[in-house]
Amino acid sequence: MKVLSVVGARPQLVKLAPIAAAFATTEHEHVIVHTGQHYDADLSDVFFSGLGIPDPDVHLGVGSGSHGVQTGAVLGAMDPVLEREKPDWVLVYGDTNSTLAGTVAAVKQHFRVAHLEAGLRSFNRRMPEEHNRVLTDHAADLLLAPTEEAMRHLAAEGLAQRSVLVGDVMVDVCLRIRDAVTAGEHPRPVLPDGIDPDQPYLLATLHRAENTDDPERLAALIESLAALPVPVALLAHPRLIARADGYGLKLTQGSLHAGRPLPYAGMVAAVLGSAGVVTDSGGLQKEAYLLARPCTTLRPETEWVETLEGDWNRLIPNPWTLGAEWASAATRTAPAADRGEPYGDGRAAQRVVEVLQQS
Repeated sequence: MKVLSVVGARPQLVKLAPIAAAFATTEHEHVIVHTGQHYDADLSDVFFSGLGIPDPDVHLGVGSGSHGVQTGAVLGAMDPVLEREKPDWVLVYGDTNSTLAGTVAAVKQHFRVAHLEAGLRSFNRRMPEEHNRVLTDHAADLLLAPTEEAMRHLAAEGLAQRSVLVGDVMVDVCLRIRDAVTAGEHPRPVLPDGIDPDQPYLLATLHRAENTDDPERLAALIESLAALPVPVALLAHPRLIARADGYGLKLTQGSLHAGRPLPYAGMVAAVLGSAGVVTDSGGLQKEAYLLARPCTTLRPETEWVETLEGDWNRLIPNPWTLGAEWASAATRTAPAADRGEPYGDGRAAQRVVEVLQQS
């Protein structure tokens, strides 16, 4: 069996790590195509080296651009790759422009597509990620769902016969890195200047278009983070830096201290060292949950609804309107509620390989 993985952004590289490791224990051929959607070294190169992922077999180098330009560039560049490789399966990951473009390119050439992390829904049609994941699910031949909730969404859309529950591959890698960090096998993360790792701090990320593309909203979010009563380590995504610079906004002010994104092990260590997480990232919400840190999500909805159980995750769409209530939410202590295993047992990647082989 020959499987071609299409990845292009930081979260996909994290998901690729356990998949690549699972394929390495078999006789199957695994071809990795990196679209270059995330071309910044902090969001790409460090994940290959830090997670032990084999170097990409193909790098498309599409870079940045509008959604249409980026999607079109990947779509055009994929055609000759597929013609040359002729895979049994094209495996796409998550909800990025690379995912949608890889899917369309494959189905147009009649190659079978499997969608890893299928069935997630925010039900917010203004999110580009929602467009990508819905369109991909309906075009793909095999839907690899991470949770029972995702399976219910797929069934509601008439896709039950194509759907298989495999668990979440993020659990595989997150728990492995957690154990390595706890055992002292990784150095302490490099946190932004002004953050004392031995004192309580919050870890924050901010990158989604709905939070960064409107200057007034972004300014209000930055001010509300800066007003929190504990230091906030902001790992600044290139998108956030570009928007803040363009709007004349300072990311380091008050309690807010901006720094660079971290490699995955560094991110896990930073979460473990924190008192809690503030984010609009789907991946970091789940990582906080898996690492038993309270998360405050700066969005009105989440695809990872399981994290809301027991107050492990709390949605705050407009924190600047809440005053002291926002501060108490962001700085709340970890709840005592049991988290269970809604995302699986850490062996999802093995199941993915087995399902692809059997399908």
